[in-house]
Order: sequence, then structure tokens, then C-alpha cells
Amino acid sequence: MAARTPSAGSGSGYSGLAWDMPSASGAAMADGPLAEVLLRRLEAADGGLDSAELAAELGVEHQAVVGAVKSLQALGEIIEAELRSTRRWELTAEGEEIAREGSHEARVFRSVPPEGRAQSELMRMPSGKVGFSKAMSNKWIRVDKSMADGPRVFRVVDNVEDEVQRRLQLVRGGQAEKLGEKERSELRKRKLLTEVTLKTYWVSKGSAFSPSITKQEAELSPEMISSGSWRDRPFKPYNFSAHGVLPDSGHLHPLLKVRTQFRQIFLEMGFTEMPTDNFIESSFWNFDALFQPQQHPARDQHDTFFLRDPAEALQLPMDYVHRVKRTHSQGGYGSQGYKYNWKLDEARKNLLRTHTTSASARALYHLAQKKPFTPTKYFSIDRVFRNETLDATHLAEFHQIEGVVADHGLTLGHLMGILREFFTKLGITQLRFKPAYNPYTEPSMEVFSYHQGLKKWVEVGNSGLFRPEMLLPMGLPENVSVIAWGLSLERPLCRLDADVGPPRTQGAA
Repeated sequence: MAARTPSAGSGSGYSGLAWDMPSASGAAMADGPLAEVLLRRLEAADGGLDSAELAAELGVEHQAVVGAVKSLQALGEIIEAELRSTRRWELTAEGEEIAREGSHEARVFRSVPPEGRAQSELMRMPSGKVGFSKAMSNKWIRVDKSMADGPRVFRVVDNVEDEVQRRLQLVRGGQAEKLGEKERSELRKRKLLTEVTLKTYWVSKGSAFSPSITKQEAELSPEMISSGSWRDRPFKPYNFSAHGVLPDSGHLHPLLKVRTQFRQIFLEMGFTEMPTDNFIESSFWNFDALFQPQQHPARDQHDTFFLRDPAEALQLPMDYVHRVKRTHSQGGYGSQGYKYNWKLDEARKNLLRTHTTSASARALYHLAQKKPFTPTKYFSIDRVFRNETLDATHLAEFHQIEGVVADHGLTLGHLMGILREFFTKLGITQLRFKPAYNPYTEPSMEVFSYHQGLKKWVEVGNSGLFRPEMLLPMGLPENVSVIAWGLSLERPLCRLDADVGPPRTQGAA
């Protein structure tokens, strides 16, 4: 039953209660002629009525009578209805046909004339195969295979009694109890008979029975209260167990849901989350520590948001800064560097971080200070900022997902393996890897996945092994490798039109 909250006017105090109301179809049935006929029949009946018998007498569907019963129940104690279950036997569609026209075997027998009939012709009858088998089993017919024109079927007896038809006619006439259990079981095996459960209502008069339907009030109005007419009107009973309307409430942002899913995947793979709470970063950690030269185009103002106040970072690890400067300007660790005049003022410039790889650089630097070295797996999911022209594939502010693994002897094969495991957990199984260039990874790979909707390969991430020029100045051992990959959080939520190319990965590794 549906629950409805009454509107009792301001200050009525009824906002927390609900009325027990029938459905719209039930209310129409209660006011309709069938419900009234049921009440009149019940008034004249001795004890009560069976809903199935009433439906048969009125020539209507049993479900219509059930609807009238339920709608009258919703009006209060007008009637009482007891649900009863009875089991009975009914003919299937094939059983109805046999009850009318005879069993398959009897029809086959009748189709065989005294001079016999070709078996091939007999088998083409609609009931030929089943009827032939049953008639042979009953020894009503025989097959002579010595005939020149092929096997021929002859009668063995002159007449037969079609017991199958007789039994089915008994069931159709409501006398299924005259059949034995073995006979019913045989008919069921042939799918001619089925046992059904019929649920009916035994309807009797209720404590508030009336042969006519009196409309019950569902709402207590201010006019009823002021006039006092509510005292003489019947009201629907309260349904104190009905659930009220749920209030509108906030929901998690789709990005937060997806972020939680990604975070759970990393945690299941044994990763530790890196601190990424500094949106403002120095150029040193954002670029220089990653072995990205100071004249790189990404460090221009048309790609990066620089800060005016505070314009420069005041605290940097100077011993590490000097090693980074030497690697850039002079080379080292097997590299010739970039051979330019590295400037500390450029490295101090503050900016809105362009990728979370700056947080990875900080985490790896702190890892290098811990002796002895311990293999580690890091991840981060946080916001980054780019001075981009906004379009369908680029944002000025977005989220970057990053994974980093530091261990002895890691190779490109390890990176491919962990990427396949990571993307498989996202439901992405079709992957391709393409060589790419990043200033701070070598070798580098772009990751592509086949998009079923677009019917083409689209880029889903970037990856690579951090260069020795980035790792060794930090103090990490020479035999330690670091593999890393990254992708944007927004991309799994994007719905790209087939004419729009895949957006480039915003942020590397």
C-alpha cells in the first residue's frame, strides 16, 4: 500500500504522520461496480465468499476480483480476507488438443487402413513420430520391412480404446481425483498435465461492514477543524510504519567517487600515499630536480602559472641544490648535462605545480636520506595547474594520478607488467606502448588503450624510468631504478565524441 502524508494546514501538527492509502488503480476499483457487487453478494451470503468462485459466476478474471478485495481492505474493517492456497491439475496446451482430437498414438492407428500404409508416409504426419512410437509400444501396429516399396505399417488389432484421451477429459471435467498417481505421473511425463497452485481469498464481513462504499477522508483540512465536521466523518487509519519522503541531500562528486576507486586499487597493490598538500611549489622541485633545463618551453609563462607574492622560495636543501646545478651545467653520473649557466634565482621562482611529479621528487629525496635503502611503492592523486587554453581536451586545473616504484634492478619489463596489472584493475585490458620522450625519464612510453566507443586507440597515460641524472644527485644507490607512470583523473569520466581526437596526457610519469 502506498503511504500519503496529510496536509492539515499550518500549525496542525500532523506533518509527521502518514495515511494508509490504496494505489490509484485500487481506489478506482473500490469505487467501481465490481467492489459494490462483491459487497452485495457478501451481504446475502451465509458466512463468506470464495474469490475464484465469484469470478467464475461473474465471468470476470480472478485477478480483477482480487483487486476489488484488496481495495476494500484498504478502506478499513469493511471486509476480512483470508488467503487460501489450493493445488489442482490442469491440462497443458498439448493436453487440451489431445482431449479434443485424441492421442497421437490413436490418431496414428486410425490413419492406418486395413491394407496398411507406408511407414515413410506415416512419419510425415504432425503426430507421426510420437504416435508411431507409442502405438508400437502398445502393440497396436506392426512394421513389415519385407515389402518391395519399403517398410509398411499394418494394424495388429481391429479397435483401440484411447485411454489417454479419456483421462485428459476427466481432468478437464474437474474429476482429476479419479486418476491414480501412476496415471497422473505418466501424463505429466508426456507434458500433457501440470499441477498448479491457485491462491484465492475467502472473503467475510468485517466489523465495520456496509453494503455500500462510504468514502473515507484522507486529509484533515482547516475547514473541518474550524467547523467541527471532522467529528462525523470517517478517516482512513494512520499508517505509522510508512516511510516518509526522503529529504533532498548532497551527493559525492563523481570525481571523488572515481578518486576513491583509484586509491583503493593502489592500496590493494601495496602502495603508500605520498603527501601532496603543497599546491604552491618552487621551480626547483617542479623542474630542476627532475633534470628539466631552465630554458625548457614548459617553464614559460604561457604554460605555467607563476606567483607574484611570494615570488620566491626561501628554503631549499642547498647541498642537494649544488649537486643538481652541477649535473645541469657540467654533467656527471655518466651524463654530459645541458652545458648552460644554471641560475639559482630561476630555481627559486614559485609557481602552481604543473604535475604531482614534484611531490614524487620530494618523496624520493627523503627516501634517499634514509639508510639503508628500502624498496618503496608510492602513489598520489591530487590537483595540478596548467596555463592552458580551455577546450574539449584541456583544462587549466585537473587531477593527476601518479605511481612510483623504487627498487633494485627494475627494468622496462617490470614497468610494462605493473602497468598491465594497474590498468586491468581499471577494466582496461587492451594496451599498447609507444616510445616517447620526457626530460626526466629514459626510456619513456606513452600508454594507449583501445576505445570500443570510438573504435580507435586513445592515449591513457605516460610512463618511464627516472633518469640517473635525477636520482643519483638525491643520494639514491646506483643500482636502484625508479619506474613511474601517470594519467589524469578526469579522463575515465570523459565522453569523447567520435570526431574528437584523444586528449593528450596532461602530465607525465
